[in-house]
This record gives sequence, structure tokens and C-alpha cells, in this order.
Amino acid sequence: MLFLYTCKQAHQKLSENLDRKLSLTERAQLKVHLSMCRSCSNFSTQMRTIRSAMKQMASGKSSDQDPS
Repeated sequence: MLFLYTCKQAHQKLSENLDRKLSLTERAQLKVHLSMCRSCSNFSTQMRTIRSAMKQMASGKSSDQDPS
């Protein structure tokens, strides 16, 4: 049976998802929570943006680099 995550649990699962693939049940529960909670949805978007920026920095593809 699915239960609803609290915001704290959703944040934890979003963080865990950076390190490992969540189970089908975890992903479903998280998706339900994010569909109902704008704050956690925004947090998820921010985490994806930060992760993308860090990957770009690590690969040397920062958009702020001086071309000279």
C-alpha cells in the first residue's frame, strides 16, 4: 500500500536519488508527493539544476569561462 511522504521524507528520497536508483515504490511515492507539493517540486528542480551545473563545472564547460 502506498503512503504519502512527508516533505522531510521527500527531501531525503530526492537526495538518495542522487546516489542510487530508487525502487519502483519509492519513485511512485515520491512522484505522488511532488505532484501535490509545490515546495518539494521546486526543491527537486533546484537540486537537478545544481547537479547539472556541478557536472558542467567538473567537465570544464562552464558558461562563465573567459574565452581568451
